[in-house]
Amino acid sequence: MFKGKSVLINDIRENATTELKEAFKNPETLQVLCNILGTSQQPQIRQYAAVLIRRKIRRTKKWAALDDGFKNIIRGSILQLLVQEQDKSARSAIAQIIAVVARHDTPTNSWPALFEFIVSFIKDGDPSKRETGMFVLSTVTSLSAEQMKPHMVSLLGLLTEALNETVNTEVSYLAIKSMTDLVFYIGDDEMKHLQNVVPKVLEVVQVLAGIDEDKACVAFEFFDELLESEVAIIVPHLKTLVQYCLQIANNKEYSDALRVKAMSFVASLVRLKKKTVLKHHLIDPILQVLIPIICDDDEEEDDDEEEVEAHRPSQYAVQVIDTMALHLPPEKLLGKLTPMVDHCLKSTEAPHRRAAYLIMAVIVEGCGDYIMTKMLSQMLETVCQGLEDTSHLVRNSALYAVGQFSEHLQPDISQFAPQLLPLLFMYLNKSMEEVEKNPRGLVKSHYALEVFCENLGEGILPFLPDLMGYLLNVLRNCPLAKPRELAISAIGGAANAAKEKMQPYFKEILDLFKTYLDGLSEDEDMKKLQLAAIDTMAVFARSIGEETFRPLAKDCLELGLNLVTTSDDPDLRRYVYSLFSSISTLIKKDMAEYLEKIVGFILTSMKSTEGVKAHYKGETENLTVFDEEEFNDEENLEADEAEDENYKLEGISVENAYLDEKEDACNSLGEIAINCGSIFMPYLQQSYTQTMELLDYPACNIKKAGFTCLSQLCLCVHDAHKETQSAEAAEALKTMILGVMPKYLEAIKVELDRTTVMAAVDSIQELLAKIGEPVLSITGATDAILAAVKEIFTHKVACQDLEEEEGEDETEAEFDGMLIESAGDVLPVVARIIGGENFVGFFSHFVEDLLKRLKETSSTSEKSFAVGTIAEVIEACGEPVGSAFASVLYPVFTRMAKDEDEEVRSNSVFALGILAVNGGAVMMGNYNEILKSLFDVMNTEGNPRVLDNVCAAVCRMTWHSPSSVPLAQVLPVVMQLLPLKEDLEENVTVFTCAMKLYGENNAERLVGRTGSLNRTPTGCQDRHLTRTAKVDRSDVNNKGGLKRRQQLTWRSGSVVGNLRNTQKILVQFVKNVKEHYPAEFDQVRSGMEPEGIAVLDTCIAAELPS
Repeated sequence: MFKGKSVLINDIRENATTELKEAFKNPETLQVLCNILGTSQQPQIRQYAAVLIRRKIRRTKKWAALDDGFKNIIRGSILQLLVQEQDKSARSAIAQIIAVVARHDTPTNSWPALFEFIVSFIKDGDPSKRETGMFVLSTVTSLSAEQMKPHMVSLLGLLTEALNETVNTEVSYLAIKSMTDLVFYIGDDEMKHLQNVVPKVLEVVQVLAGIDEDKACVAFEFFDELLESEVAIIVPHLKTLVQYCLQIANNKEYSDALRVKAMSFVASLVRLKKKTVLKHHLIDPILQVLIPIICDDDEEEDDDEEEVEAHRPSQYAVQVIDTMALHLPPEKLLGKLTPMVDHCLKSTEAPHRRAAYLIMAVIVEGCGDYIMTKMLSQMLETVCQGLEDTSHLVRNSALYAVGQFSEHLQPDISQFAPQLLPLLFMYLNKSMEEVEKNPRGLVKSHYALEVFCENLGEGILPFLPDLMGYLLNVLRNCPLAKPRELAISAIGGAANAAKEKMQPYFKEILDLFKTYLDGLSEDEDMKKLQLAAIDTMAVFARSIGEETFRPLAKDCLELGLNLVTTSDDPDLRRYVYSLFSSISTLIKKDMAEYLEKIVGFILTSMKSTEGVKAHYKGETENLTVFDEEEFNDEENLEADEAEDENYKLEGISVENAYLDEKEDACNSLGEIAINCGSIFMPYLQQSYTQTMELLDYPACNIKKAGFTCLSQLCLCVHDAHKETQSAEAAEALKTMILGVMPKYLEAIKVELDRTTVMAAVDSIQELLAKIGEPVLSITGATDAILAAVKEIFTHKVACQDLEEEEGEDETEAEFDGMLIESAGDVLPVVARIIGGENFVGFFSHFVEDLLKRLKETSSTSEKSFAVGTIAEVIEACGEPVGSAFASVLYPVFTRMAKDEDEEVRSNSVFALGILAVNGGAVMMGNYNEILKSLFDVMNTEGNPRVLDNVCAAVCRMTWHSPSSVPLAQVLPVVMQLLPLKEDLEENVTVFTCAMKLYGENNAERLVGRTGSLNRTPTGCQDRHLTRTAKVDRSDVNNKGGLKRRQQLTWRSGSVVGNLRNTQKILVQFVKNVKEHYPAEFDQVRSGMEPEGIAVLDTCIAAELPS
């Protein structure tokens, strides 16, 4: 059979394999295979025999069941066979047998001869024997590193000695491979044996780079492994390592693979040990190497694609700068980077200018706040110049930068729409004319336009007719598929911004989309058009208005179900899932008849292993003539199979399309659940179970989707319980919270990806905000949650750089700050739930951390976050916290109200008003001083949001203690600030104050302070009433939510900001004035515009919202 196998041709392969499988079941086969391995004259047959022997003994139970005498025969002969073997493939297969036996025997020390053999050969004077000994050891450690722990000290000593090999570099190379396998299992006791090995390994890598670059790449993984798992060993050598990596990256004589490998170490260092990068002043030398590499490339890559796998040094250099922007303080990075970029922009070489725009594009995600505060206008002007460059390479990169700016510099960049959109329209037309000469220009121009437009909101309306005219014309008349695909996607961007204002175009869009939505197609271009159309329909479901889209909802659901039933395309499935979740926002419980099928498909995608490929150590040595996986015997289904197989598993890879499908399926499931409420309960258990399993998935995006989905499933059950008062729902919610909270808290501590940790924190915050006390009813939950927040504040979780540097700079990357802001959002909700008296003790541990962020050198986002968080906590807790910290916080808030940044001033004024009404006697005594400070701000302020907060602060103080406020002087000032312009949440505050002043208990006080009632039509009440009517009619009729404070994600005030409260107070206010001052009311009404009259009449006729 083996001879037949060695000369197989395709038509007899199946029969030969069947014979082998039958023979493999015979218990005597193992002895026969051993005889063949020792006697066959054909190398390929010896290789086959060795592979099958390994298969027969790989399981612990199989090996243990063998006779001891037979096991000793194998042990005694296999080493000699390896020494005798001259064929490389057969030799490798025999070494795999040795590794498997070592894995079984080492824990019980049943094969001491193995280590005697290894030591003897490695220390032999013959270079070839030293190589054989190290080859055996490296094979053993690659498969059985964990089992080597009892021998770790002696092995490390042996390997360290082997690094001194000067005759045979293969010995030192294999020694590094073995060390790399062992690093993960090194404990504190063994660490000292590796302390001085890094310089020697670096010397070997340098030698390998000159003779075998592939092996140098493999050896480099030793440093990667140290950086990931035993960073203390490598820290003293990091500067030297970076310098060497930069030398390799800068040397064009090396292969692309080795240069990229060197840069990947630099990127990992920036990601994991940014403080070391700053301490050793490595930013400048890194950039000095990376930027010329980017400039030295005139080949255009797909730089608009996310997560491009970079193979060329120029591509990877851009990604390293992206990593630096995400992980280093922006002022530190941009201070060095900006002059270099300016130099590139002035170059006469187009690749240099192109490099500058690529760099500008990738830094904005990580440095967005800093750029918006200090550099936006200048950078945008530069990019606009790039759009008119003579080189299409430069223009394309500038367009890419516009798209990145539009995505990451919101909302500030939208104010430049009048300057930027005409340029984009002009380039759009130009790109269509040059589509054959510059196809990427077409893609980049549509990308920039789409991303810019979708974030414009109503700012798109002046440009909408021209934009839609162009896009619809492309769909009607362009014969090329790519422009139509891009136009469909751009229509979705426009719909995101224009919302209901897209209705005039909707019927024609639907007519044009029908071609792409009907059925499946095998044509690749048609598939892409179909995906774009489905994606854009999902946008319309969310944006164009319920009245317009609802009639189409069921047809879209049936279309989607037909498509996923017949398609095996993961991209199509995930777009359809997004369409389902979008429609669920509209029809909610009307999803009932479709839920079973929809949830079934989604859960199938979440469970799916499609696109997954396992990679095994030594897989290159596996047989190519037959698939050795076919030779599993009847024990394949045993429970210990996975354990026994894992020793050989090196890793798995998953195609991106299937990862995206799994992520979108999870996101869609959570949204559908929360929109459907109680009707989702039959699918809850299986959804919860499957989502919990995804938390162990290695891909970060899927973990994040899992965290978010679990919180939405909990909220679904909470809503179902509120609706039905079902004991089953109450018990389900309790069980789910008990399950998810430990997962969230564990992720916060151990996950290395910041965005994953942020997803866990944000999920906790949402559960606290929307479910409340039941979340904290778990024993120890309050302490555990606040302890996790404290650890984030003090940089003690795994995703933060834990290294304490002496006199370290306290500046941080913006993404690090975002994690801390997410943690800060938890404090007000916990405070609201447990109450001020119970929270004051906890808050004392956080005040110092927050005040540290209010230094003059702190960033805008830090200061805004710290002031806003303190204010939110005081608002949630009331006087117990306000009075306890008033003396410390009052001077801080007063100072910050004069900050140079308008966002900080706005939050500080808000905080000052909150503290004034919650600070007890200390703050009551400072009312006049506070009012003076607020009026000083008003007199010098031009920002509408700050002025809105001045108005709200004065109103808070007035309703809290009218007798402490000089109403005659204060009210006219307040009237000047109405109606509110931006911070519409504060309408609740303003009209609550007005209700109190116009109420019966305060009417005489108001009249007494403002003069006779006969003067009020031309005095405060007249102006107040007139300004009240200017409040947009949507405040009365709209059922949506209020615009949130720009930085803070949740408002926990005692007067609570949501639109329902605003509606109620407005209606109460107008009815109150009409009842108590009918003449003045009618006089004011008669002098108003029709729109204002309609608002007042709506209020008078309305029933109070519940």
